[in-house]
Amino acid sequence: MPKKEKIRSLFDDIAVKYDRFNHISSFGTDRSWRRKAVREIADTKEPIKVLDVATGTGDFAIAVAKKAAPGSFVTGVDLSDGMLEVGRRKCQGMPIGLLNGDAECLQFDDASFDRVCVAFGVRNFENLMQGLKEMRRVLKTGGKLVILELSYPKNRLIFRAYKFYSLKILPKIGAGMTGNTGAFTYLPDSILKFPLPEKFIPMLTEAGYSSVRARQFMFGVCRMYIAMK
Repeated sequence: MPKKEKIRSLFDDIAVKYDRFNHISSFGTDRSWRRKAVREIADTKEPIKVLDVATGTGDFAIAVAKKAAPGSFVTGVDLSDGMLEVGRRKCQGMPIGLLNGDAECLQFDDASFDRVCVAFGVRNFENLMQGLKEMRRVLKTGGKLVILELSYPKNRLIFRAYKFYSLKILPKIGAGMTGNTGAFTYLPDSILKFPLPEKFIPMLTEAGYSSVRARQFMFGVCRMYIAMK
């Protein structure tokens, strides 16, 4: 099965329990990571147009909408209709619109958004470089890209504990909550395969971004990348 179809099917299947799994599996730290990323996005008192790619159930879009200046609007896109259905229920009455969309072929005009963000979804892109270039295309000149993504610690001792938790414990938690074993085998494996900053930062530069910087949280379990167009 092509990766996009696999991702779509996987997230459709676990959509209803996805938020709860995220909070439990990260011991609630995913909320603090999102808050740090939101500060990078909502860093102006002017209204902004924000595109949240791989928006899932809209958690990140909601967090951005709550902190952005009055008059701002967040558009979220995702491949999974199941995730979007959950998200639309959560976003009712907020300045948020959720659409089915592909990160590698975005349905928006050039220079449409002041900010583009991705939280815990960029590692699921089938063609990572194409996705990075598409997000840059829809950014306005002077706009900012913020990527929040799960990663792994470089410290060997911490990495061993992290790997055991990710590959042995997390799949059991996820399967127990959703009944889907395959999804929670794929998800931690995708984290281990995603490039570390020394490889990902040059990819962002190659895609045309400037002033690229990175931050790590919890010894590198989560990383944030900020870049400008």
